[in-house]
Amino acid sequence: MASLRSASPELRAYFSRHNLLGVYEALLCGVIVMRPEDPLTYLEEKLREIMEKGLDAVLWYTCIDLSLHPKLKRISETYLNTVFGLGGEQRMTGELCAKAWDFYRRNLMKLYFGGWIKYNRLKKNKRKKAKQKMALAVVHYNVQMLRVIIQKWSTWVQIHKEKMTLAAKRLQQIFTTIYLNAVMKAWHAEAHSSLKTKAYFESLAKESQKGCFESNDLTVGHKTSHLPVKALLQVFRYVNLVDLARCAQVSQTWMLLTQNSSLWSDINFSSVKHKVQDQIVVNILQKWRPYVLCLNLRGCYSLHWPSFKSISECKNLQDLNLSECQGLNDESMRLISQGCRALLYLNLSYTDITNGTLRLLSSSFPNLQHLSLAHCRKFTDKGLLYLGSGKGCHKLIYLDLSGCNQISVDGFRNIANGCSGIQDLLINNMPSLTDRCIQALVEKCQQIMSVVFLDSPHLSDTTFKALAECKLVKVSIEGNNQITDLSFKLMSKCCPYIRHIHMADCQKITDAGLQMISPLKHILVLNVADCIRISDGGVRPFVQGSSGAKLRELNLTNCIHVTDASVTEIAQRCHELTYLTLRHCENVTDAGIEALGNMSSLISIDISGTSISDMSLRALGHHGKIKELSVSECKNISDTGIQMTDTCIQYLAAACHYLHFLDVSGCIHLTDKALKCLWKGCKQLQILKMLYCRNITKQAVLKYTAKLEKQEHSDADPPSWLGYDRDGNILTFTSVPE
Repeated sequence: MASLRSASPELRAYFSRHNLLGVYEALLCGVIVMRPEDPLTYLEEKLREIMEKGLDAVLWYTCIDLSLHPKLKRISETYLNTVFGLGGEQRMTGELCAKAWDFYRRNLMKLYFGGWIKYNRLKKNKRKKAKQKMALAVVHYNVQMLRVIIQKWSTWVQIHKEKMTLAAKRLQQIFTTIYLNAVMKAWHAEAHSSLKTKAYFESLAKESQKGCFESNDLTVGHKTSHLPVKALLQVFRYVNLVDLARCAQVSQTWMLLTQNSSLWSDINFSSVKHKVQDQIVVNILQKWRPYVLCLNLRGCYSLHWPSFKSISECKNLQDLNLSECQGLNDESMRLISQGCRALLYLNLSYTDITNGTLRLLSSSFPNLQHLSLAHCRKFTDKGLLYLGSGKGCHKLIYLDLSGCNQISVDGFRNIANGCSGIQDLLINNMPSLTDRCIQALVEKCQQIMSVVFLDSPHLSDTTFKALAECKLVKVSIEGNNQITDLSFKLMSKCCPYIRHIHMADCQKITDAGLQMISPLKHILVLNVADCIRISDGGVRPFVQGSSGAKLRELNLTNCIHVTDASVTEIAQRCHELTYLTLRHCENVTDAGIEALGNMSSLISIDISGTSISDMSLRALGHHGKIKELSVSECKNISDTGIQMTDTCIQYLAAACHYLHFLDVSGCIHLTDKALKCLWKGCKQLQILKMLYCRNITKQAVLKYTAKLEKQEHSDADPPSWLGYDRDGNILTFTSVPE
């Protein structure tokens, strides 16, 4: 049988079941490879091995030696199936040949197409690189050309500038020569005209003086008119409007002087506010409006629309004070804003302005630098938003919001957004002010140099943490029980150039706070009045610190634990101290005040309510430059303290020739003799207070204080809060049992 293709399925299954094809393949491979001498014997041996191993272990290389296995390949994998007709499904047909040809053709096409693609891509990359190199060459060429062009242009510009400079100098010389010639001609013409005018008025003055020599008053006026013009003008600047009008009626010379434009650049209606009416303001401003720079209408409650209209015609006005003007409203400010575009200073405190006025400020006064809205209660946070809108008040450096309790945190944030250049901030009498308000403001206003927060009890150390970003120079806080020594620590760390510290009535400030600021080098003013926890332990280290020798003003009012040790240290260290207040420092005695007698810089001292006696005033008598002295409520002072004898050292009345203020209220041992000594010794005394001085008579007061500018006197018994009775005995207060 040549093939099993036509055999029955049972026979084909029989071959497959007994793996006869595998046996045949193994024997055939062994005969082909091994080529034995006796094939039959070889086949017999291999059949026995196959029978021993079993049909399942038969492989195509079973009958081949192991040494020849790696070098051989299987000689048949599908061909035996074909020979024996068992692989009918793999028979070579026309369809299989077509598929084989198609597969071969596609592989060949893919191979050549891939090569063609690779070749074209390589050529494209070469062209791209060549193009990039060409572009780089073009750029390099253009840069070189541009460099050459710029060098040539720069040279040309330099030459042109030199030519223009020479031409400008020449033109300036020509212009200066022509201008000087014109000025000289105009000056000659003006001088000639002035000579004629002077001669005319001198002739008028001589005629008017012929009939005036008989009167002494007119003679005095004649002599006064011969004072230098500059001196008379300087005198007239200190005269209010009513008196200036009276001066104009004295003589023609004075009348002409009162018409000098320099006297009307600064007009103060506030000094005569009860007499000012619309017609007066209108007449004055209509005449002098080109010269008016400063205008003060504080407290002029009778002004209405005509006055505000006249103000708007003062185009050069820079400083305007409308505080307490009851007739001022948004419509009035609209009139003013139409003409006064050059305003730098504006005070609207205690007026009824609303958000409408704040909107006008941002659009009409772009150069505004100082603004006061103190105690204006009718504007809101939205109005403050207008300050930063439009042209805005971006040049504002001073802002006063005292008493504006309606402002919230949002309002301060609006201020910060619109006026980030604020340097001076004044917020007094505002109980609603909190740390969050200051934080919102300081977030963008970091140029603040001066802050004043009087009567703001809710502020704490958090405020100073926020202000630490600012370079503070002045700090004023009063009536606060939450601020502690931590604030002083922050000042010492973050404010090296601070000069003014006012922390009055802050009960939590202790000696540690003063010790913390002692390294600061620029403090000129220190006020810790009513900080009752301050004692020598804080004052002495501060005075011994870097600012002690530079200190100008020191206020220790009601610091009851301060003693003579601190005062002595002050006298030794503070060589430039001019103002010293030791009011109600009960532990300060004559020993401390005697040390102050050697301080030549002191001009004002307040030792009221201390335990001093006549000896202290004798010591102060060495110091002749004191201008202000307050010794009220000092029950141990008698006449001896302010008199002079031949045998004692110079006393107060003899030495203090510059004294112009003296307060001896509560000094119960003073008599009329004290007034007589003051009258003889203190010729420049202007203000004298003598309350509760029961041994000084009214007759002596009238006699010796007639020329004083101001005097206060009462012969009543001292009130109980002074702590002693009319005879100087200490009062004891017993509590009422419950």
